[in-house]
Amino acid sequence: MRSMNEFYFYTEGLAVGYHGVPLIKNIEIRVRRGEILTLIGPNGAGKTTILRSIIQQLQPLDGRVYLDGGEVSKLTGNQLARRLSVVLTERVRPELMSCEDVVATGRYPYTGKFGILSEDDRRIVKESMELIHISELADRSFTQISDGQKQRVMLARAICQEPEVIVLDEPTSFLDIRYKLEFLSILQSMTRKKNLSVIMSLHELDLAERISDQIVCVKGDHVDRFGPPEEIFTPGYIRQLYQMTAGTYEERTGDVELEAVRGEPQVFVIAGNGSGTPVFRRLQREGIPFAAGILWENDLDFPAAKALAAELISVEAFRPMGSCETEQAKQVMERCGRVICALPVAELKSLVGGPGQPLQELYRYAMDRGWIKDTNDKNDD
Repeated sequence: MRSMNEFYFYTEGLAVGYHGVPLIKNIEIRVRRGEILTLIGPNGAGKTTILRSIIQQLQPLDGRVYLDGGEVSKLTGNQLARRLSVVLTERVRPELMSCEDVVATGRYPYTGKFGILSEDDRRIVKESMELIHISELADRSFTQISDGQKQRVMLARAICQEPEVIVLDEPTSFLDIRYKLEFLSILQSMTRKKNLSVIMSLHELDLAERISDQIVCVKGDHVDRFGPPEEIFTPGYIRQLYQMTAGTYEERTGDVELEAVRGEPQVFVIAGNGSGTPVFRRLQREGIPFAAGILWENDLDFPAAKALAAELISVEAFRPMGSCETEQAKQVMERCGRVICALPVAELKSLVGGPGQPLQELYRYAMDRGWIKDTNDKNDD
């Protein structure tokens, strides 16, 4: 069993809730210096309640929270602010303040009761804004910028505090894909360069899996799993955690697919190497049940085909496509009467004499019978 001394921020026997009624008990959070820990779980599971409790905004119902070996509850507000900063989802509404003014409030734990910024404080404010790429917003009114820009300003404010731990509640909620990636890349860089510990909640499971050192899974009245991503994202677990009733989540790739169209396949798709996934998704949108094959189980197209195809012909990774699978595919083609070949013809030709040669055989089989009819689907030399 690991000693608590190796963790910089951790909880013991933590229970949180409202009005004396516990919502979640025995919460285990363990974060070392320079690590990112992410809370995931369904809406309403209590992730925000946990975060508000560990920063002492809500009084825990039981247990203790430790920072660098000392109890957080015994720190004064100013002591805590110098060591821990927070970015929550609640919308702040500072009146008559520029974005630079808002960022500068992160220096208040260091300025004394008069709140006068030194030259060093102003340098840190400027550097924090440059780090988050918001220098151009310095003179803009905070109330007149977008929600995504506000989120970035609040992160700059939190960084401006020069904390040892930063706590964020859904920090990417209002950001587009560019700024999501920039935002998380900045956090990751700071954990490495400044040995910062990060505790946050995220809805984007693919991002949580990629950025987190440790993940806490909140389910019902307890933490269901705690550990590194490779121990959390195991086959079928996310479906169980979120009680999914439609669609699929592929833990290995982070791919999400909508519910497959069921019924007798109307189209057969020859695919591979990622060429078929856009076709599978288009057919799903159009409500057309389809079959796909022959695919190796390690092919880029396999996860989407497995989730969306009404019928799938596949072989184990690294095993040659055999005559059995080829004949099965031909029979399914005959039932469909229409074939889409997503693979480029040049790529099909390169398969001659190799383990994927049956795919070219299927293409020729379909061409000879006139099943590749749609010119949008036909591959020409």
